[in-house]
Amino acid sequence: MTALDTPASGLARGDKRPIVYCRSCLIPETKPDIFFDEQGVCSACRHYEQRGDVDWDARRRELDEVLARYRSSDGTSYDCIIGVSGGKDSTTQVIRMLELGMNPLCVTATTDELSDIGRRNIENLKALGVDFIEYTTNQVVRRRVNKLALCQVGDISWPEHVTIFTLPVRLAVQMGIKLIVWGENPQNEYGGPAAAATGNTLTRRWLEEFGGLLGLRVSDLVGQAGIEPKHLVPYMYPGDDDLARVGVTGIFLGYYMPWDGLQNAIFAQSYGFETWPSTIEGSLCNYENLDNHQTGIHDYYKFIKYGFGRATDIASMHVRRGRLQRADALELVKRHDGKFPWTYLGKPIEDVLANIDMSFDEFIAVCDRFTNKRLFVTDRHGELVRDDRMELTKINDDNVS
Repeated sequence: MTALDTPASGLARGDKRPIVYCRSCLIPETKPDIFFDEQGVCSACRHYEQRGDVDWDARRRELDEVLARYRSSDGTSYDCIIGVSGGKDSTTQVIRMLELGMNPLCVTATTDELSDIGRRNIENLKALGVDFIEYTTNQVVRRRVNKLALCQVGDISWPEHVTIFTLPVRLAVQMGIKLIVWGENPQNEYGGPAAAATGNTLTRRWLEEFGGLLGLRVSDLVGQAGIEPKHLVPYMYPGDDDLARVGVTGIFLGYYMPWDGLQNAIFAQSYGFETWPSTIEGSLCNYENLDNHQTGIHDYYKFIKYGFGRATDIASMHVRRGRLQRADALELVKRHDGKFPWTYLGKPIEDVLANIDMSFDEFIAVCDRFTNKRLFVTDRHGELVRDDRMELTKINDDNVS
C-alpha cells in the first residue's frame, strides 16, 4: 500500500499529497528555507557538495587575518566573546580560539532546564582555562516566556534561542569587545560581517536573521502573564547605533574550517566533554543537545509542524558525509524520529511541564493546534490518530511513485 491509497479502516491517507523528500538525503520539502533542484536534491546537500571546492588552507589564512585585526594589541582587554553552552561545538570553538592565541571571554546564556550532564560540561569548559560569565535571566519570567512561546509559536526553547544571540552581543557592547565568535554557519555561505572589508559591523537586521524569533517579537510579550518591559532587558538586541559605536562584529568558524558534529564531539571528548550513555530520545546520537530537559518538547514540535525531527537532521548529515547509506538512514529515522517526548535525558514530561505550570492535557491541546494534519494520518473526521504511546503516523516516510 502506498500513501496514495486509503486504508479500509477509514484512516485518511489518500486525500493527502505525499511528502517529497530529497533524493540524496532524507530532508523533506516541508523544511523551512529548503530548496530542491531539478534532480530532486535539496540545497543542503548541494551546499555540502561545494565544500569539496573550498580551499581550506586559504580559509585558514583568511581566519588568521581576521583574528589579527581584532586581537588586543596590549593584552588589556579580551580579544573576542564566544557564546557557549558547554556542548561539543562550543567546546571545540573555545579550544580552537585558544590554539590560535586568542584571549576569549566565554558567555553562557543559562539554559532553561539545565541537566546534570549539562552542568558538568559547562564546568569542564571553564576548566580549559578561560574567563567565563554565566548569565541567568529571571527564572520566574523565563518560565512564563517558555509557556507563552510554546502556546503562541510552538517553540518552548524560544527564549533560549534568542538569548544565546542577545546576551553575548549586549555584553560585547557594554565591555567594548568588538569580535563575537559563533560556530556553525546556518546558511553555509559566508563567514559573517567580520570577513567583509567594509560594512562589517553587526546590525539588528542581521542578528534577527539568525536569532530565531519565529515571528514572535520580544515586545509582543509585554502585558502578557504579568511581563513588563523591565523583565525583557536580556532578550533585547542592542541598537544599531550602539553596535556601530563599538564596532561589534562576528564570524562563523564553520566558514573557515570544515564543521562536523561528530568530529567536534570526538575532539571535545579528548578535552573532557561528556556524552550521554545511550542514544538520546528522538535522536540518533548521544553527543548533542545534552543541556536542556525541554529539548525533547522542542524537537517534537519540529516533527509535528514539519514532519521531521532531530533524527532526520543527523541521519542526513551522516548520509552527506558517506557514513550512512540512505536506505539504512531511512530505517533508523523510522525507528527514532518524532517519538512522543515522554522523557528527555531521563526526565519525565510531566515534570518538565510542571516547571512551566502546564498540565499534560493542556500540552496535548497545544500540540494538536500546531500539528500539520496534512502530514499525518487522520480518521474519517479529520482528527489525528495516535496509538497507545501517543505516536502519530506520517502519510509517507519516503518518496512515493
